[in-house]
Amino acid sequence: MNMQVPNVIAPSPPRSLQDTGLSMVMMRDILLKTMFRMNLETVSEISRQIALPIPVTQELIDLARSQKLLEATGTLHANSGGEMGYQLADAGKARALDALSQSEYYGAMPVPLEMYSEQVKKQSIRNVRMTREQLTGAMGHLILPDELLDHLGPAVGAGRSILMYGPPGNGKSSISNGIRDAIGDRIFVPRAVEYSGQVITVYDPIVHSAAQQSEDDPTSLRRSANRFDNRYVLCERPTVITGGELSLDMLDLNYNPTARTYTASLQMKATGGVFIIDDLGRQQEPPQKIVNRWIVPLEENRDILALQSGEKFEVPFDTLVIFSTNFHPNEIFDKAALRRIFFKIKIDGPNQEMFLKIFAMVAKKKKMPLDEKALLHLLKVKYPTIGNVYANYQPVFLIDQMISICEFEGIPYQMTPELIDRAWANMFVRDEKIVH
Repeated sequence: MNMQVPNVIAPSPPRSLQDTGLSMVMMRDILLKTMFRMNLETVSEISRQIALPIPVTQELIDLARSQKLLEATGTLHANSGGEMGYQLADAGKARALDALSQSEYYGAMPVPLEMYSEQVKKQSIRNVRMTREQLTGAMGHLILPDELLDHLGPAVGAGRSILMYGPPGNGKSSISNGIRDAIGDRIFVPRAVEYSGQVITVYDPIVHSAAQQSEDDPTSLRRSANRFDNRYVLCERPTVITGGELSLDMLDLNYNPTARTYTASLQMKATGGVFIIDDLGRQQEPPQKIVNRWIVPLEENRDILALQSGEKFEVPFDTLVIFSTNFHPNEIFDKAALRRIFFKIKIDGPNQEMFLKIFAMVAKKKKMPLDEKALLHLLKVKYPTIGNVYANYQPVFLIDQMISICEFEGIPYQMTPELIDRAWANMFVRDEKIVH
């Protein structure tokens, strides 16, 4: 993988404790909690865990020592380049336990919300420029009509909301994933954000694929060897995909009352990337209610979140939201909600010519020889029974079924009218009453 830093402006590493934007008390307490929980002793180990450059970490250790919370062990660690060791004094242990009772958060220093907001602007999804080549390259495995790309390209390039609708099985989910792949650059995601003394963890290994972390080299003579602020992780632009399981509370901060810590909402984790709401209309909450929750973010590029205390605050909303539904938009939204979704794109099933093209491509890929008699049987006998309505998923489904039958019967891959009938029988459930 190419590990170069992208065109996005990297957040500079802090050169002093003041540069972090955090209060001395908060940093000191996170230092003590981290040393206590992780049993750390050397500056380089501590620096790595609290995500500050070594000189700044040393400054923080010296501050805690001056307050009699830390003491030098007098041990030089041979495996750490002869580094001095430090440990918590009794007062330091007491302070660590007291701080842990207020919040279990320890580890990487958070980034103040204002600094985070500035970084979001520098790496906005709205700065992404999408070319036709990028889009077709990412969707090369899909056969899409040219006019669909004509609509999709400007929609993705604008970084605004998109509603894709149309009958099921025509690749709305695949197109959503293709859009994500087409964007393809990297941004800096904070491990955690601080607001009003509260820490909200943002970096989530499930959502964010870490491309690179910046580390300080303890043997370096330079004041800081970090290439960027290590409180951030360089990641692929994130993608959050939700379906029928999406509930409105997932769009709020998640508070853990035991640890007294916050986790970012799903859309905050998706900042700078793509948020795909698949199967809209299958959630417990009505679609209108879900879209209403997005009205302020979609129109004003900011979201309102609330702490346990009830205090509300703004976070940047910088996300390409893709709604995907099998329902007609007029069935699930009122006109005001529809107006707020910037692009509406209908994803239709293929016509017969396009269907055959897809069928031939899938057959070639799966090494299934085409048979004219079997194809005629499919088109002239089977499809008329469903009103000649074709869907993009059907070629893969039918060919996979025939492959499974051939393998079971121990015969070479082949296509016959009889095998078409057997594959077709698994594509639809007959409408019949089951006698109990």
